Amino acid sequence: MPRVLIVPAPLFDQPGEHIELLHSAGFDVIFPPAKKAVLSEAEIIAALDGVSAVIAGSEPYNDRVLTARKSLRVVSRSGVGSDAIVLDDATKHKVVVTITPGTNHDAVAESAMALLLAVVRSIVTLDRAVRANRWPREPLMPVRGKTLGIVGLGRIGQSVAVRAAGFGVKLLAFEMIPDRDFVRRYGIELVDLDTLLARSDFVTLHVPLTAETRGLINRATLAKMKRGAILVNTARGGLVVEADLLDALRSGQLGGAGLDVFEVEPAVGNPLLEFDSVIASPHVAGVDTQSLAEMATLAAQNIIDLSRGVWPEPCVVNPAVRAGWRWSPENSQTAP
Repeated sequence: MPRVLIVPAPLFDQPGEHIELLHSAGFDVIFPPAKKAVLSEAEIIAALDGVSAVIAGSEPYNDRVLTARKSLRVVSRSGVGSDAIVLDDATKHKVVVTITPGTNHDAVAESAMALLLAVVRSIVTLDRAVRANRWPREPLMPVRGKTLGIVGLGRIGQSVAVRAAGFGVKLLAFEMIPDRDFVRRYGIELVDLDTLLARSDFVTLHVPLTAETRGLINRATLAKMKRGAILVNTARGGLVVEADLLDALRSGQLGGAGLDVFEVEPAVGNPLLEFDSVIASPHVAGVDTQSLAEMATLAAQNIIDLSRGVWPEPCVVNPAVRAGWRWSPENSQTAP
């Protein structure tokens, strides 16, 4: 019976439709020895012993891992990012990498708006004040009438726009391949990145982490933003050069930030957390009970489809692997 390893901590030893689907399809489901936020390279190598497919979290998949575990055929991410996976290495080792598009965009959008509102309305600072028997009532910044710049107008960016429109903000977006119908429907103004940064009171990031976008928000781009603007990042920590963000907060160039992701996670001892104007969460923007179930189910279905010779086209992120791929290479377990 072929094995599927389920790694993400929120799915650790949890029942659900994904488990039922895999069992019905003839797979043996296993978990790492212990629940952990992110497995190290050594830990994932050990956990992958005899495994044909993995429902993956943020642990690394590179040449060393894939060389050590020749039986692995599918890395099925429970999520929409694949930056922890070296795609060229996966393709070289004939390993299919899939993601779960369309499963968590609403969850991320809700979190992005929550972080923005928490920063703008000083929710955490005021909560602490009231609990300390203080009653500060200084006027706060409004959201209505302000300009929100959305960097990346894909599924998540669009979901943010839908929600933000209800708050009466002016919407700007930077997107290379925009959905023109959506843009017209919500009255979004498409602009280049420099214009978006210069005109926006709030900037929210919704682009993938690639070689081109790494360090997108840096000393130069932060200097182009309105003084006192607020940055929200629920995408990937590597989009922001944190040392430059720290300087921008210290100087007052930036008025605050809502961060769900960091350059190094967990963000233990991160100096950004010393600012009351920074509201943080532990990389959970895309994970609520509904999105978690939907991501896990689609991740499991991708594995089942591939084992049956069905190619889940929209979910595969390294399509070049298809020509030489098969479920059962030498010395691996056979498909159910």
